[in-house]
Parts: sequence; C-alpha cells; structure tokens
Amino acid sequence: MPSTATIGHQEHPRPLEQINLLAARNEKESVQIALRSKVSWASGGFIANVQVQCTDLCSITGSKLQAGKDITLRRVVPLLGVPDALVPLELPSAQIGLLPGETHGLWLSIQVPSTQPPGYYEGEISFLAVRAESEIDSGEVHENDKIEIKKELEEILSRARSRENAPLQQEGIKATAEELEQLIQSNLFNSNRAEQGTMEIDDEYNASLAVRLKYSLTVWDYVLPLTPTLPAVIGVSETVIEDRFGLEHGTSDWYRSLDMHFQWLLQYRLSPYFCRWGDNMRILAYTCPWPADHPKAEEYYGDPRLAAYAVPYAPVLSSSDAAKKSLKQELEILRSKEHWRKAYVYLWDEPLSLEQYGLIHKMAEEIKSTAPDARVLTTYYCVSCGTERNDDLLIHPNGRISSCEVTEAEGLLSSLSWRARISHLRP
Repeated sequence: MPSTATIGHQEHPRPLEQINLLAARNEKESVQIALRSKVSWASGGFIANVQVQCTDLCSITGSKLQAGKDITLRRVVPLLGVPDALVPLELPSAQIGLLPGETHGLWLSIQVPSTQPPGYYEGEISFLAVRAESEIDSGEVHENDKIEIKKELEEILSRARSRENAPLQQEGIKATAEELEQLIQSNLFNSNRAEQGTMEIDDEYNASLAVRLKYSLTVWDYVLPLTPTLPAVIGVSETVIEDRFGLEHGTSDWYRSLDMHFQWLLQYRLSPYFCRWGDNMRILAYTCPWPADHPKAEEYYGDPRLAAYAVPYAPVLSSSDAAKKSLKQELEILRSKEHWRKAYVYLWDEPLSLEQYGLIHKMAEEIKSTAPDARVLTTYYCVSCGTERNDDLLIHPNGRISSCEVTEAEGLLSSLSWRARISHLRP
C-alpha cells in the first residue's frame, strides 16, 4: 500500500502483490505493508507471533542496498485507534505480535545513497508464523516499546479522569477513560508471555511455510541535489512543543527538542522554521533558535540540506530599542554569509485590512534600511483587478475590501521582493 494510505484495524485483506518502487540517487521512498493474522486461540491467548525476515536489495551487477542500513522497517503503532508512532524493527530479522482480527501496518523505507549505482534491484521479505512453544528471544519482545505506550496511555487516562467532573462532555470523557483503563489492563501490556496461552496455526497454513513478498527498486541514473531546487518550508509552533513535552522556553531540553525537530524535517527535504504568534496574526518566525553570532547558527544556516531559512524579526514581540538592535545585528551578520541568498523574513500571516498592510510595509522598510536585498514573505488574499466587472471583492471573515483597495494593498506590497498569493475569491 502507498505510504499516504491510512491502515485501520479493520482494513480488509488484499491480494498479495509485488512491491515495485522507483527512486533517484539521494532519494528516499516508502511503502506500507498491511498484515492480518489468520489464527485460532487454544486457551485465550492474545498475541500471534510473526517472524519477519528482510533480505538486501541486490542487482545483477553485484551492487546492493543493505537491510538495516539503507532499508528500514517500522511498526505502525496506533494511539487511541489512530495510526501514529513508527517503532523501528531490527533488520534483517525481527519478531512482531499481531492481535487477532485486526490489521497491522509496517512502514518500509529505502534510502538510496548518492553514490549508489543505477539499475534494477530485487529482494524479498518473508513472514513466518511462530508457534507459542517455540523459543523466543526476550530481546525481540520489545518490552520497552510496550512500557512507553502504556506510560503515555496512563497519562492520557489521568488527564481524562481529572476532567470527568466538568459540566461539558462529561459522558464522553468518562467513556474514554473507561476504554483506556480496559486497554491498559489488557494482556497486550502483560510482560509475562507464559500467561498468553498456546497458539494453533490455521490449517490452511503450515507453521514452516512463510509468506514471501517480493520487492524491487529501480534506481535512476541521476542524483537529487542535496539542497532542494524548490524550497519547501514548514512551520512548527514552539508553544505546541513546549505544551506537548512540558518544556520551559530557553532551557537546554527546549533547545534539544527544537534541534530534533529541525534534523527530522530536513530528512524529508523540508526547510523548517519555528514560530510564535504576536498580536493580530503577526508572527515571529525563525529557523535557528540561537542568535547569528552563536557557533550553532552557522551549523544551522550553512546546512546544505536547508533550502531556505527564516530570519527572526524580534520587534514582533517587543518594539524596544534592544529588539530593534538585535534585528539589525542579525541582518548585518547574515548578509555577510554566502547562505544569505536562502534567507527570508516572515512577518504576518494573512493580513485582513489596509491598516495591517501598512504595518507590513513599515516593517519591510525597517528591514530594508539595513538589508536592501532582504526577501520579505507574507501571505495575503487577492482578487483579479482590471476586469470588466466592477464588483470584484476580496472576502474575508471581517468583511470586504473593494478592488481598488486591493490594488492599493498590492501597491504597499510592491516593495517586497517575495510574496505568496493564497487564493482568488469571488463573492
């Protein structure tokens, strides 16, 4: 199944088909594999054990992509019924557990090195049902994964219980708490495998007969550049990170978490920026959490995987002289670097009035007084101007702006060297 598909617990079985992928060198391709157990239980057992074997991808010339290094396999772990976490499996051999009557997903990824010889590569993934009486390596049970999932579910349960006396949605919260409590007490989190009973393989299959899935990859004869040709930026709210992980702004753990998000998104050829909202949809957007004169700044801005980076406009949160001085210093330092061509300043998210356009223009002039070649990015709604109709209107939640006002707004933005049009709307 494609990596974009959502595999639910009740996903129906499909015919087994060979996996055929295409990739350039220095490209990563992923696909999903859906598994559903065909077993019966002799004495109330809970988990069916499946041994997964993954071979290298090999070409007829002897080149190969190595399982466990270039080829990775992860379990798709649902939380509250929604596919969420990707838990790594050790390759070339791993063991997983399947719940009866439910479909489970595996996430297969292939990272093609930039030096990989082009050609056609073939490999195989096999799935073998393992009887309960077979010797099982305790290191493959993934007890740590189960403990982590159980811990997170207990935290969710605790929060749900603390809100169950609230006047709104009381019944829904209680029901959620009861379901989570049942899940935590289930055998899924029972570390004593001896209590899981014996398992009988369906007569249709023999325990020694593995299901074999062929997979292939065609590596094209060109290399994707390390720096993406088309910049694709993505924003991550720092306040969401702080709330989600219980981090205090500016602490070492806070910096470590932002760095992990930065490195993770770069793997997918996305150029991240972090953001904090100011008044009236003003936005403090920055790619590097350290100032430009910090040693870590060059490590961030100079990363060849980064296609574009956001320069923080400090006066968004404070109009003090210190904030303006900080902005001037950032611009002066970064302008002297070769990677300055990747820089942009993101000021406002979807302005809704001419007054806000005027403020953007004022901020842009302040930036360009120090860095005339700076690129200023903002998003705005616009409509076609100069058409035969005189009633073209720009519609937004706070009212309407006429075509002539839109023309004036675009005039205010004409000094900005980079802008993004969001949508063309009509009444």
